[in-house]
Amino acid sequence: MATSPDGSFELYDLKVEVVAPEGARLYCGAKIGDYFELQGEMLYLPQGQGISIYSLSSVLPLLAAKQRVTHSNDWMSTDAEIACPDPNCPSRLRITRLGKRRFSHSETTAVIRKMDAKS
Repeated sequence: MATSPDGSFELYDLKVEVVAPEGARLYCGAKIGDYFELQGEMLYLPQGQGISIYSLSSVLPLLAAKQRVTHSNDWMSTDAEIACPDPNCPSRLRITRLGKRRFSHSETTAVIRKMDAKS
């Protein structure tokens, strides 16, 4: 992947939404349509809405990878639904890539890029 001379990079904003067959009984405390959004490293829930820590734990390891640009044939680009960790719950969490957001390396870490260190 090409290095940006200004030290910037892009990540997708993500929406993670509860989906399930109509009329299904959910056991994870969620309701169909509940969601959260991820913008950079910040997770945002609509006011008055929560998410089970167990459901969150099922998608958390994938979110950083889903934020990044991937090859169109990479399963991370095509697969979008993660099963609820409760084997009796028919819900899934659907991860949707939204628009891209630009970040600056120097504003997201104290680590100096090798390119900058040579200057």
